[in-house]
Amino acid sequence: MDYPQYNPQTDNAPLSDDELNALDDLLQELPADEAMNIEAMDGYLTALLVGPGELSQRPSTDWLPAVWGGDGEGNAPFPSNKQRKRATLLVLRHLQSIAIELRDKGEAWQPIFSVAEVDDRDLVDAEVWCIGFLQAVGLDPEGWGALFDDAEIGAALVPIALLGGDEEDLSPEDAQRLGDLDVRDQLSRAVLDAVVLLYRRKFPG
Repeated sequence: MDYPQYNPQTDNAPLSDDELNALDDLLQELPADEAMNIEAMDGYLTALLVGPGELSQRPSTDWLPAVWGGDGEGNAPFPSNKQRKRATLLVLRHLQSIAIELRDKGEAWQPIFSVAEVDDRDLVDAEVWCIGFLQAVGLDPEGWGALFDDAEIGAALVPIALLGGDEEDLSPEDAQRLGDLDVRDQLSRAVLDAVVLLYRRKFPG
């Protein structure tokens, strides 16, 4: 199936909150267990942007269908081609808005993380976002392997690997740490620094 290519020069308006909610609802209503929610999708798209290679040079068929759990026969998993087109355009618009925010806002860029109010404090939990991020990492293990091997970048990616990785691969010490909401909050906030570092390494100046 053919999909539009990502074009970094496209002047797309960021999705409104209503459009983000509509896209999240659309994805969650699909009969595909692997369909991402809006948090995982945000992490996935961010990794595609800041990771190795130029996303605009990669066929959209290589990465876009993963957002809704893969393509099936006919319009599956969408009930109609109209809904598939709508989802595609919304995802591409959100992808471009992430790129623009990273370019223009730097550290002030805001990913879509879960936030819970605990004892009058807002605690951030980026687990689902990091799961989506690592799903993109899995599309290019060799390219990302070089980044993880880099001393500075590898250290910065540790919070993402801890929050989004397989729980069975955690050491008992790390598993215990992740049970602490304050630790999860600290790791989640460190994710922003990792992404900004990756972005600046890839797009210096």
